Amino acid sequence: MTAHTREASIQELERAWMDEAIRVATENVHNGGGPFGALIVKDGEIVATGHNQVTSTLDPTAHGEVNAMRAACQQLDTFSLEGCVLITSCEPCPMCLSSALWARVDRIIFAADRDDAALAGFDDRKFYDLFEKKPESMWPTSIERLDMPNRMAPFDAWLAKSDRIDY
Repeated sequence: MTAHTREASIQELERAWMDEAIRVATENVHNGGGPFGALIVKDGEIVATGHNQVTSTLDPTAHGEVNAMRAACQQLDTFSLEGCVLITSCEPCPMCLSSALWARVDRIIFAADRDDAALAGFDDRKFYDLFEKKPESMWPTSIERLDMPNRMAPFDAWLAKSDRIDY
């Protein structure tokens, strides 16, 4: 197989995965959920899928990407998704992007973007803007540091724990 043929095969596979993520999102809408679907792929195989369940579970963190990552971690029996690709029907919001970074996914591939989501009534631009170093005075939520003398106690306990699992 030539490099060009291999690249074409990978692109076809990625398009098939994206079709599946879009199908999951669309099916979720028909089942009363939000229009977001995602899947985790490892070694060319779909490990897990996830769809938006924010309103059905009353969980604001139950985005499609987060649900797919949770399911993949359970399936793979690990908290690290190194070697995995997150395929998602829409550009990950800041929470989902942060979660994917924490999970150590190798790549993220999305179809619709934040502007497409905004046209459908999912306007997360205000959240994206927060992460673009807006002055704290413009944040909708107050974030304050309380200086505590024992603030390092949890970290000290963690570092002293001989059987900890580093991540």
